[in-house]
Amino acid sequence: MHGAPSVSFPVGRSLWAGVVAAAIWLLGAGVAAGWLAAAAWSPRQAVALALLAATGAWAAAAWWRQPSGRLDWDGAAWCWWPAAGVPLEGGSLRVAADLQFLLLVQWSGAGRRSWLWLERRADPSRWAALRRAVYSRADPATQALTGAPPPSARP
Repeated sequence: MHGAPSVSFPVGRSLWAGVVAAAIWLLGAGVAAGWLAAAAWSPRQAVALALLAATGAWAAAAWWRQPSGRLDWDGAAWCWWPAAGVPLEGGSLRVAADLQFLLLVQWSGAGRRSWLWLERRADPSRWAALRRAVYSRADPATQALTGAPPPSARP
């Protein structure tokens, strides 16, 4: 079996990641609102409201700072080209979640790790090629030359 052909795929802020974070935060806000309505005011409730505000701000900031750039597969290794910064070559991907239209992957290389949300809507014409590359094994001859691990530990 031959490895997947090279592919480049754009990475940007994920709408789905934002929706999931907002849904979880809103669930917590609903629970806090129910607690506030059911009980007399206490310092615990003030702490809970402060924590609710802090987690909402943290989630929004984390969503806003999601990495963007380009992910390249050359048949032997992955290369992460952040929108701002130096390209990081010779990395590997590990799939954490696969929803067919959305992949959550961890890119590891050059002593750095990044969580990347890959969405089909970012480039529908290259989505199938990206998925083949993510789940392919690198060409053993090329992999031996570069020392890069396969892109995914799972077949």
